[in-house]
Formats: sequence, structure tokens, C-alpha cells
Amino acid sequence: MTLFRDDLNETISHIQVSTIRQFDEEVSAIPDMVKLTLGEPDFNTPEHVKAAAKKAIDDNYSHYTGMAGLLELRQAAAHFQETKYGVHYDAEDQVLVTVGATEAIATALTTICNPGDAIIIPSPIFPAYIPIIQEAHAKPLFMDTGVNDFVITPKMVDDFIAAHPDENFKGIVLNYPNNPTGVTYVEDEIKALADCFRRHNLWVVSDEIYSELTYGSDHVSIAKFIPDEVILINGLSKSHAMTGWRIGFLFASKEMTAQLKKVHQYYVTAATTIAQKAGVEALTNGIDDAQPMRQEYQARRDFVYQTMSKLGFKIARPTGAFYIFAKIPAGFEQDSMAFCKDLARNNQLAIIPGTGFGAEGEGYVRLSYAASMEKLHQAMDRLTAYMQEPANRIN
Repeated sequence: MTLFRDDLNETISHIQVSTIRQFDEEVSAIPDMVKLTLGEPDFNTPEHVKAAAKKAIDDNYSHYTGMAGLLELRQAAAHFQETKYGVHYDAEDQVLVTVGATEAIATALTTICNPGDAIIIPSPIFPAYIPIIQEAHAKPLFMDTGVNDFVITPKMVDDFIAAHPDENFKGIVLNYPNNPTGVTYVEDEIKALADCFRRHNLWVVSDEIYSELTYGSDHVSIAKFIPDEVILINGLSKSHAMTGWRIGFLFASKEMTAQLKKVHQYYVTAATTIAQKAGVEALTNGIDDAQPMRQEYQARRDFVYQTMSKLGFKIARPTGAFYIFAKIPAGFEQDSMAFCKDLARNNQLAIIPGTGFGAEGEGYVRLSYAASMEKLHQAMDRLTAYMQEPANRIN
């Protein structure tokens, strides 16, 4: 059956469903599949957070909140940012509660983009930013970070802008700790980037949803250095294993928040009230709920990293999030989609092709170690068997 008329929004017609989701659905139909595909914590939401939600239901918190979200949640979110990362925001007029970080991304990029504007996308990167920019008739321009082990430097930004003299650069998207690479930054690196972005007069949409999941050093927010230029995104999905609750946050200057609020209002009205009440509990009594998860993730990361390194995969050692982004060894299929499909069909192991994160991800694969150690051992056994099978080599 076809549409009764096909003159839809031309931009939407050209947007494709995420390769990550498409691939996950395709391989899910294969029996006995071990999946390390999606970036979702395998932990349950903490019991005290669930209890707060149940109480909110019993107390009849079933009506709209204000557009910006519950003040007590915005206060808790501002306190969390200041306590954890030394970044100050006024809960009254510098914080918005969003329907997950995904809505925060859409709101932020829609607010800053005019038709024809260029937004720098360090790539490979989580793909959700790209269609939002395109829907605003702006241009995502991809800066390959693989040339420097996926770490952005001021010189890379300077050179990239110089190489596109005719573009009207409006902003840059930061995503760190990074999905898919797991790379993050120390304070000196972030300060240098902040100085660079200010020099180029760029808005910085900084998605820091994995900020509580760092290994070896504490997270440093770029908003600490250039708060007026930054639209900061965070949320509860990764830090508190609350992906399905859909609570995210936007932090920005008072003036920018007033503009963001307009877009947010017409997109969603407000986030779910019961989930917001649970969010208050998560950010107050559960302020350190991520610590035991982080310890477990680090042990899993080390196991997967060591196993894959021995198999010949080149990996920029991840210092945050819960992903391994690995270069397929020489002698094997370098088309990442073909490699992943063959691995799934022959050894019932599903990982994500690097091209799901942009053309710059070709030749790489991403796997999530947000899975039990038992499942990861099973996955690594299957990967080892595949890599040691002579028939799977191409030369």
C-alpha cells in the first residue's frame, strides 16, 4: 500500500531509520543469538527510585508539570551538576527537564540551526544528531577523529574550519565520554578545546550522558570553562539505569534556556510527572548510585579489551561509557556490515558495524559491554572461534 499522496516533507523522506536499530532487529531473528548491540545498562533501576515512583502514583502525581519540569527536580539536577562537576546552573531559569537526552538533542539543535548553517560533527559518532540538523535544513559536516585515535584537538578543529572557508559554522556537537569509542577527555584537553571553540564563535552542544561512567579520572564538563557558549545535555538513563523512564536535562544560560523552552514546549509539553518524581530521588538519595555499576563496567571493559586485543583488534582504550570500538584485523572482511552479518550468521554473535556511526567508522565494529560477565565470556568465546576459523579469512 502506498501513501495517498507523496508530497511529504522532503527532508524526512530522505532520512533513514538508524542502522543500529535496523541491524539489531535483523539479527534478533537468528536463534541462540548473543547480542552486544544496544547501549543500555543491564542493571535494574535502583529499588529506592522505583519506590519513589510508586509513591508518586499513590499520591496522584498524574497531572502536567510546568513546561520546564518540576522545580524540585531542576534543583536536584543543578545540585548534582555542581556537586559532581563544579558547574553552576540556576534551577529557576537555566535548567529544563526533557523526555530523555534524545529530546534534549533535538531541542538544542533545532534552536541553534538556521538553513544553510554548518555544524561540525566529530565522527564516528552516535547518529541521532545528524537527522535533527538535516530537518532544520542545516548541514552536518563530518570531521574524522580516527586520525588521532578518536580524540579531538584544537588543531583538528582549526584545520577543519580552514578547509571549509565558504561555510557558515554555527556550532559543534561534543559527545563524551563518547559513543561509540568510549574515549573521554582530561581537564587540560577540555580547556584547550573550550578556548578553541570560543575563538571560532561556536555554539557547543555537549552531550555528556555518560558523565558518571568514567574510568581512571573524573568527568570534566566543558561548561565549566565556557558556560555561555555551551548547551549541556545529561540525563538519568546511563547513570541510574533508567533508559525507559525518559528523563533528560538541558542546562544553558538564562537567555538560551528561554529559547530552548519554546521548542521543548511545542515538542512535548512536559516530561512524565511520575518519572520526574523518581528523578528527584535518583539525584538526591541516589547521587552515587552509579558507583557500583561503574566498578562492574570497568572489570567487564578490561576483560573484553584484553580478549579482543589478543585476537588482533586494534582498540583505542576506552576511558568512559560502556563500548569497545575496534578495528577489524587485517586479513578479514573490512566491510564492517558484511563482517558483522557473517559473524552473526555463523557464530550467533551480534555486534554493530562501524558504519552505523558514520562513514568514518568503516572497518570498525562496536560492541557494548553493558552485559553480564557470563554473557561477555560467551560472546568472547564465539568471537574467538570466528577469528580462529581459517575459512573466515579473506587472504
